[in-house]
Amino acid sequence: MKIFLDTADVEAVRRAHSTGLLDGVTTNPSKVAASGRPFEEVVEEICSITPGPVSAEAMSETAGEMVDEAARIASIAPNVVVKIPMNVEGLRAIPVIEGEKGVRVNCTMIFSATQCLLAMKAGASFASIVLGRLDAVAGQSESLVRDARALKANYGFPTRIIAGSVKTQNHLLSCLRAGVDIATIPESLFWAMFEHPLTDAALEQFANDWRKVPR
Repeated sequence: MKIFLDTADVEAVRRAHSTGLLDGVTTNPSKVAASGRPFEEVVEEICSITPGPVSAEAMSETAGEMVDEAARIASIAPNVVVKIPMNVEGLRAIPVIEGEKGVRVNCTMIFSATQCLLAMKAGASFASIVLGRLDAVAGQSESLVRDARALKANYGFPTRIIAGSVKTQNHLLSCLRAGVDIATIPESLFWAMFEHPLTDAALEQFANDWRKVPR
């Protein structure tokens, strides 16, 4: 499973990339707004740090406008992926953006297996199931991830399934068990993956014992 950081914090991306274990980044309008910086400037800098896919969201409302906006966003850097919403206009735009414009699409705000099916049929390179928002209203996020993975396997879709807004280690483990392609996580969870109290205790013991070894 690939690990994407879900952020518009350039320094957070830089820190995670320094480990060699970051595979990509997803952003959204709220995160870009929180950065206090211009949209294109943020996206361009993130793309310069990581060679992996960097998702940036189109905010147009009609299919034609989405196609034009996707082309503009994709011109920022070669590793840009354009987020297109899961709605009728978005699904109309996806085949044009992917086929005619040659721009990879991340179909976002998916909350059901049938929505995921439509995103895959439309030809999106990525389909983002937003687990954090779903769980906030007591949705069955684990079963949804399993169903989406089964749909992909049953019908041979090449779309990569993204488990978006993964917040906890247990959430992440469920995605791993389901065989999801990508998980997007906050920086806090990225660093938490490295940690375990038994690891710390064992390393401390080894360090203490090593100091006793005659030199």
